[in-house]
Amino acid sequence: MNNELGIMDIHGLTIKKFHQGLVSKEFSAFEITKAFFDLVKSRDKEIGAYLRLSEDAALERAKIVDAELNSGSKLSILAGAPLAIKDNILIKGEKTTAASKILENYTASYDATVIKKLKNSGAVFLGKTNMDEFAMGSSTENSAFQKTKNPRDLERVPGGSSGGSAAAVVADMAVAALGSDTGGSIRQPANFCGVVGLKPTYGAVSRYGLIAMASSLDQIGPITKTVEDAAILFKEISGRDKFDATSVDLNPPASGEDELLNPNFEKIKKLKIGLPKEYFTAGLSKETENAVSETIKQLKNLGFEFKEISLPHTKYALSCYYIIMPAEVSANLARFDGIRYSRIHPHESVSNQHKSALSEIYLKQRGEGFGDEVKRRIILGTFVLSSGYYDAYYSKAQKVRQLIKQDFEKVFQEVDVILTPVSPTPAFKIGEKTRDPLQMYLEDIFTIPVNLAGLPAISIPTRTKGLPVGFQLIGKHFHEADILGIGQWYERN
Repeated sequence: MNNELGIMDIHGLTIKKFHQGLVSKEFSAFEITKAFFDLVKSRDKEIGAYLRLSEDAALERAKIVDAELNSGSKLSILAGAPLAIKDNILIKGEKTTAASKILENYTASYDATVIKKLKNSGAVFLGKTNMDEFAMGSSTENSAFQKTKNPRDLERVPGGSSGGSAAAVVADMAVAALGSDTGGSIRQPANFCGVVGLKPTYGAVSRYGLIAMASSLDQIGPITKTVEDAAILFKEISGRDKFDATSVDLNPPASGEDELLNPNFEKIKKLKIGLPKEYFTAGLSKETENAVSETIKQLKNLGFEFKEISLPHTKYALSCYYIIMPAEVSANLARFDGIRYSRIHPHESVSNQHKSALSEIYLKQRGEGFGDEVKRRIILGTFVLSSGYYDAYYSKAQKVRQLIKQDFEKVFQEVDVILTPVSPTPAFKIGEKTRDPLQMYLEDIFTIPVNLAGLPAISIPTRTKGLPVGFQLIGKHFHEADILGIGQWYERN
């Protein structure tokens, strides 16, 4: 595992390769964790993927894994695996800011359910990754603390809002990472950085301990180097949780859970793939169109059958999303008043501000604590929920959401999986779209319908040179095994 200079080589290390190396004692969990921190400290200065590192806690956890291995204990495949965690997922005793100044002093008092599961598996958490503030953005330029650069091209964005997680994985500063996806926030950065991003079915993974943005849309998922790794991480974090009423128990017949790690490729090759004509429009860049077309050709050569389908209400998805999502944002972010969750410093406590009206304190704390994009969405959400506008906007958007969901249900009677682009273009330059929110919102035009319908989807890199371009596979509810299976077959061939 060491290169010519005697330095541990962690380039291209996947979860599976890491586990094989660990159990065969090519390296210890402590050594590999130390090597990751060494790389992060030298390389992340120019990338900015991490907001904070958890070096002491990570090295302690790595020592425990080594002790278990030396005692002859059978280890989980994730034992000792160095992971990066998006900064809106709670880890007890660690700062969790959602990249917002209003939470800059907040320390989590409990673990998110996904973190509990990963701790039980022996995973090591290297640190918290940068993101768009409260997951609102498509470029990781909206963070209150720093901008993250795309490791493939430092003049370009890594995508968002899970840009820090995607950048950490592609730059070998983590074996894998967790992100969250409300309208494409796992798949789009995975696409821009050239890695794999899985957005599970709504309810497949518990949201307990995820700082909520839009509760009917949010979902935690993995960002990895391979589809196989995405299956490994998804299997570990999925399942019913008593703390999340929307979560479900994934039984094998419905989810194909038994086949997540060992796909039946003879069965997979019989799946019919749909191509929605609404997704292959004039707005696609030439690079994206060519890369996705080449992927379709490769899959046809592998024996997959394709069928053109129609999702007619797709054209309303973006408008629908930017009514429903801000409405839920305005409700969820009402709790962040700058008094709770440690925004106010001890010397600025409310008792010392007795001369100010409470409303003035709220205005000052929220005004200074939230960034422009967060304020924009709170105001928009409050407007669409206000008296006289609820029926005109929010209620109508919910009806359109049902039509979008019905479109998918209808086509899934004809095909098993849907293939689309992930984003209209490859990664754009830093600062290119920050002045035009609408242009930024259009980045998620192909990913948003999936969240509105609650479906699983995965972004997989194509084999093209230059800037990374991925393709998206969308599956039926709780049929992650289908899209992961096709992805693994594509990867192997």
